[in-house]
Amino acid sequence: MTDDAVIWNRLAALLPEAEAQEVKDCWDIGEQEAGLGMLVSGILGHQVPISDTVRAQISVLAETWGEREALTSRILQCRDEGEAGPLKLVEGDGSIVPEQIAGAEQDLAGVVLVPWIVCARCGQVLMRAHVRETWGDLSYLARHYVITTPNRATVSRLFPADSAGAAFVSLQRACSDAS
Repeated sequence: MTDDAVIWNRLAALLPEAEAQEVKDCWDIGEQEAGLGMLVSGILGHQVPISDTVRAQISVLAETWGEREALTSRILQCRDEGEAGPLKLVEGDGSIVPEQIAGAEQDLAGVVLVPWIVCARCGQVLMRAHVRETWGDLSYLARHYVITTPNRATVSRLFPADSAGAAFVSLQRACSDAS
């Protein structure tokens, strides 16, 4: 079983058994987009309290399967379990990072960095790198994923467009190694 499937099944287990099985079945038949919607709806409907880290993990899965924009507001509405976790979803706070950032200038030329997940322990930030479209909005898909230093001035790690999960794991590991 892949790591993604293990994570999926662990998240599905937050729901009552019948609904959890439906979410698991979505993975098995390749309907991850529908399964994510069912997962978030179930968490909201049953008022299941989740940690900041679980909220961030769901957001990463939503990003991976092209559902982040559709699900973010609902993910942020999920009931908080009360304990601050090491990783926190900061999606939608409206902040962006200026284009001048040290460490990967060539790969990040012309992109806007949007803070996404912050580590409360070490302060590093996982960001999505988007291009600004001709009409002014940011691109739907991220061009890169970037982990920055706590002051957001230097790139620590740069990941390609298809690596949201790997970037998240890297942030988790960097923080675990630092503590």
